[in-house]
Amino acid sequence: MYFCRMTELPVVTAVDNTRVKKPEWLRVKLPIGEEYRHVRSLVDNYQLHTICESGNCPNMGECWGAGTATFMILGNTCTRSCGFCAVATGKPEEVDWDEPQRVAEAIHLMKVKHAVITSVDRDELKDGGSIIWCNTIKAVKALNPQTTLETLIPDFKGDKENIQRIIDAAPEVVSHNIETVESLTRQVRIQAKYWRSMEVIRILKDGGMRTKSGIMLGLGEAKEEVIQTMTDLRDNGCDVITIGQYLQPTKKHLPVHRFVHPDEFAEYREIGYNLGLDYVESGPLVRSSYHSERHVLAGLGRKVWIKSREP
Repeated sequence: MYFCRMTELPVVTAVDNTRVKKPEWLRVKLPIGEEYRHVRSLVDNYQLHTICESGNCPNMGECWGAGTATFMILGNTCTRSCGFCAVATGKPEEVDWDEPQRVAEAIHLMKVKHAVITSVDRDELKDGGSIIWCNTIKAVKALNPQTTLETLIPDFKGDKENIQRIIDAAPEVVSHNIETVESLTRQVRIQAKYWRSMEVIRILKDGGMRTKSGIMLGLGEAKEEVIQTMTDLRDNGCDVITIGQYLQPTKKHLPVHRFVHPDEFAEYREIGYNLGLDYVESGPLVRSSYHSERHVLAGLGRKVWIKSREP
């Protein structure tokens, strides 16, 4: 067990452009503790990138304190410029072909039962980075045969050959985030397309993958649009959905339109189960890889979800 203090960070609102404190339910633990330092040292020593850091994830203290991290491959510079994302945009460095083995070795040293890997978009590459993706999955499985693996992939511009490389490598879960509702996609995910992302989910499902996607709330979406997005994901074969509060990483990013109350997140969770989704992780601080070890097993229902959260 480790002890930590709480912090509240100001956020610029879309209404009056003044700084306001986050609501009580958005307090975040600062990263600290022995296990956190252990993960920190592994990430530094193996020259690895994590979305925990690059994406300013509010759960980094909790996850790293539990000995888990979400590794980000293919560098830490993205070719896209999404309005919500804290990852740097620009010209990426050359592909590091030794990276897959370093990721596999770090996961082995961490002795985790479940690992999550994501990446930046590499639109300048003909394969979109899918070869490094495939090599990484194979390296992790070879060195960590008992570890389950979730891959949070880009859309690869919808290229079926590149997506098929992920399917052939066969991670336990493949996630691709829709991020927001259709009406806000052009503003939030500038180079992405709503229905192209839905097609990625469909291709993965048709390939036999357990599929997952994530949605952010608080960007100006209507409740009916959130439900429609959940329905579209279900109709395209999505098994697991994560729903969380958008937090503005810097002044240059999209402002928070509103803070969504935990009760509303709970309502979306119930709606998701009523739609027939296997698993719905919904709450203010939920991020795509949060509690991802719970998203592996097929056929999870509402009773299992509730039981897992009983004190």
